[in-house]
Amino acid sequence: MFTDGDPRLGQLLDGIVRLAAGELDSRIEVSPARDELDAVIMGTNLLAEDLQIMYQELEQRVESRTRLLHEAHREMQKMALTDSLTGLANRSALVSAVNEALTETAAGGPPPALILLDLDAFKGVNDSLGHAVGDLVLNAVGNRIRSSVRDTDTVARLGGDEFAVLMPATTMARAATVGKRILASLDAPIELDHEAVRCGASVGLCVGDSGQSAEQLLMEADVAMYASKADGRNRLKMFEPTMLHARQLRSQLVDDLRAAISGSELVLHYQPVVELATGRVEGVEALLRWDHPVRGRVMPDEFIPVAEDAGLISELGGWVLRTAVGQLLQWRNAALVGDDFSMRINISPSDLQRLEFIEEVRDVLNGAGISPEMLVLELTEGAIVRGNELDRYSLNSLRKLGVGLEIDDFGTGYSSISYLRRLPVDKVKVDRSLLKDLGTDPAQPALIAAILQLIRACGLEAVWEGVETAEQAEHLRNIGCVSAQGYFFGRPSPAEELAGLLDRQRPAQEPG
Repeated sequence: MFTDGDPRLGQLLDGIVRLAAGELDSRIEVSPARDELDAVIMGTNLLAEDLQIMYQELEQRVESRTRLLHEAHREMQKMALTDSLTGLANRSALVSAVNEALTETAAGGPPPALILLDLDAFKGVNDSLGHAVGDLVLNAVGNRIRSSVRDTDTVARLGGDEFAVLMPATTMARAATVGKRILASLDAPIELDHEAVRCGASVGLCVGDSGQSAEQLLMEADVAMYASKADGRNRLKMFEPTMLHARQLRSQLVDDLRAAISGSELVLHYQPVVELATGRVEGVEALLRWDHPVRGRVMPDEFIPVAEDAGLISELGGWVLRTAVGQLLQWRNAALVGDDFSMRINISPSDLQRLEFIEEVRDVLNGAGISPEMLVLELTEGAIVRGNELDRYSLNSLRKLGVGLEIDDFGTGYSSISYLRRLPVDKVKVDRSLLKDLGTDPAQPALIAAILQLIRACGLEAVWEGVETAEQAEHLRNIGCVSAQGYFFGRPSPAEELAGLLDRQRPAQEPG
């Protein structure tokens, strides 16, 4: 037995106090007596050892869990700054890098340059080959851009088919060299399984300055990029302050066009399509004009691209369809035209991508009580040839509806007879460029005759546009061409003037 004066009691009490204070490596010395008090001391030491082991294991688990949490946090940060498709930086990462580069410039360092590029033909890739192929193309484009720049440059995908390159501490000349290198890398076709895709780009470039924000630099690069698109695509444009004014004018033009569609500023002029053998006006082409209250007459080649970029082209096309068919109804009700007369309107390739377009055409015709055969829709050759399955479905649906289909501007694009044989079209409008050298180029008559024979060999009929002289009209008549259009027969004019022309020819249409 042990007594109250046993010094081991004090040692045991001290040891327990140390353990309670967290000194798990402390131990109490066991005496040689090996009595009951020593047994308590040994038990306390064993408990301390177990607690020490448990604490060490807990520390290891906490350390491991903390490390995992840090790794997960870094991964989340990386994901938040990385484009999930290409693995490039995203917009947030780019803005952060631009701000950092501009901060260094404000401290006296060299300025950064920003390159912004947008693929010129990517929508066609997605539409014709599918989004899976589109994703492969975007990855390939990202890799080509990355291989064209320095390791210190930041390559980002901003979304869709828009990419950016930040070059810190550089000059305009060096940045322009890199931009041209990127353009050259994208000029070569991208080889995929059973497909070779070519995707050029429009590139805008600007150099930063102290006091600028990332948003300002991105805006200037964006302005330069859109100037590149407007200048013909697949080229590089450096930002100039005058571009900002052009951008503001374009933005104002979009607002004005939106108001014009819902207002009364748009007007259709009509150009005759003539039967060469008789001189009879067999139809007209509806040509859109915009009478702007401030700018005056605005021609389609100026505002149609704006409408396409702003997503207004279908709304604009709907206005043309309704107005032209309405005019056709007025002429028919006035007995100025018969059922063999045709109204030709130009439609956008984007209309063929809208399944509701077929219903819109049907509804307009039914609402006016106009036979579908009296409406002819014109599309450019390139738009039809490059079309995808949805385009072909729309064309076939329109043909089943009874609407006439005509290739416009034949001779400026593919001009492939093999395509002509497969396309669901009725007529081919031959571009004016193939007629202009008639009378000056000795080889031109044979070329014109060959084109007419090839079109007819495909089961189609030709309409020749750009006829400006009696000699041209006579030559086309002599080789058997049926229809023609051009200034020789009449310029585009308002509906009232066309009504007078139709009225004057009416006796020739009606017996006795």
